[in-house]
Amino acid sequence: MTIVFVHGVPVTSAVWAPLIGELPASLRPEVVRLSPPGFGAPLPAGFGATFLGYRDWLIGELARLDTPADLVGHDFGGGYVLEAAMARPDLVRSWVSDTIGGYEPDFTWHEIAKLWQTPGAGERHIEETFAGDAAQRTARMIAWGIPAPAAGEVALGQGPEMGRAILSLYRSVPENTLAERGRDLAAAAARPGLVPVATGDLTVGSVALRHRAARRAGAHAADLDGLGHWWMLEDPARAARMLTDFWAGR
Repeated sequence: MTIVFVHGVPVTSAVWAPLIGELPASLRPEVVRLSPPGFGAPLPAGFGATFLGYRDWLIGELARLDTPADLVGHDFGGGYVLEAAMARPDLVRSWVSDTIGGYEPDFTWHEIAKLWQTPGAGERHIEETFAGDAAQRTARMIAWGIPAPAAGEVALGQGPEMGRAILSLYRSVPENTLAERGRDLAAAAARPGLVPVATGDLTVGSVALRHRAARRAGAHAADLDGLGHWWMLEDPARAARMLTDFWAGR
């Protein structure tokens, strides 16, 4: 069993550490944390930091593993996981994605995403978000809902390179792009899927929308009542139980 965790924006793999620490000791040696280029890993020259570029990056990483993986993705990482499950089910044993709501026709981007998709305004917002030293960035991440000490660890990985990757990524998925890709969502049912539905997360569509998308993908939706976008940090023990129950029952 190989468990692969993939994070999103604007963070590093540090967001997974508390959850991984709550997994049974027998599972921890099986864990691999993959950092998308620009998000805790170098951004190679010539790499297309687009949604499909990151999908292809993940598929390439999975192809290097000895066995199909149990994938867990958060934020945009959840999108890459879902895309890999649809495109290359032979590399996947199961998948977990909390951002499947973006594949529904009535999904709309949150306000910060719209800013990042707007030339000029996006550059200004990114500059403000990553300005200052690590302590200042840590304070911003805490204000965004990331608890300490993870906020401090994330801040150390932030900078201009991540900012460039964010702008390229968000501008590669203008309104309705994910909904169009969602026409093939049923392909994800080729492997067991789980959709964590943090009921307090306002960035990934309504609870009803996420449940609807989960049904189309043949996946189980698990409500995480009272948790928000950073559910893996807000209650890592609960998140770990959700995952282990899913893996045990698939």
